[in-house]
Amino acid sequence: MEKIQLANDLSLSRIIHGHWRLKDWNISKEETLELVEYCISQGITTFDHADIYGNYECEALFGEALKLKPELREQIELVTKCGIVLPSENRPDHKTHHYNTSKDHIIQSVNQSLHNLATDYIDLLLIHRPDPFMDPAEVAEAFKELKQEGKVRHFGVSNFKQSQYDMLQAHLEFELVTNQIELSPYNLENFQDGTLDLCQEKRIAPMAWSPLGGGDVFTSQDDKAVRLRETLKKVANELGTDHIDEVMYAWLLSHPAQIMPIVGSGKKERIDRAIKAQSHTLTRDQWFEIYTSSMGYDIP
Repeated sequence: MEKIQLANDLSLSRIIHGHWRLKDWNISKEETLELVEYCISQGITTFDHADIYGNYECEALFGEALKLKPELREQIELVTKCGIVLPSENRPDHKTHHYNTSKDHIIQSVNQSLHNLATDYIDLLLIHRPDPFMDPAEVAEAFKELKQEGKVRHFGVSNFKQSQYDMLQAHLEFELVTNQIELSPYNLENFQDGTLDLCQEKRIAPMAWSPLGGGDVFTSQDDKAVRLRETLKKVANELGTDHIDEVMYAWLLSHPAQIMPIVGSGKKERIDRAIKAQSHTLTRDQWFEIYTSSMGYDIP
């Protein structure tokens, strides 16, 4: 599988496995390990986490699986995120839902993630959401300390718009290496508001969360979903596949921004379809047919 180079010493697999719903998959640590090993065998070496996933439990579930075969750590890249605070019985000191990008919180979150994930370093740490109360100088201090201590190799952001990205970057001694944003044929916001343009301007490959649009295109009966579903079926037929999710992944993969889709499924057949999408080549006509179908009107 293609690897996307984000820094001199960091490359991620073009397809990333996301563990937002790991707790919901209701699988044993042995089954989790087997799934991780399957991904690695298929070329997927990057695994996406966040401290809050699964009510603060998913990182530890992954870590318990990794403890069964710790030598796998050197074969994979671990991504995690911090900055969102949720009230939870697993975090009784959290009073309200808010953002916290203070130095203390970032460092505390990373130390907890290291423990949960059963590792002594994180390959890539992302600030999960833009924080309207952020002190970028304090974030920079946290990043610098974590890097100097060898706890985090590289840093990025998630869901940041251009002004937010530029504000944080201006305070850092090193470059942010990615922006994890929502990208799919069903949700074009970041294609249209300059966020993807920012990634290309900065020459950073974006990670795409919810690349299948949250599943609405498969089941919803609203006009947009029905319209887009029919277009995806047409293109799927032209590409020789019965699966429109392959087309949705291929639509992202064909974009010159080197988008890295995050596959958030524990089912091997769905992971396989994301991998197979790499073999499909969309024409420019097909790409724009999907784009305008999602918009519901023609380009100017």
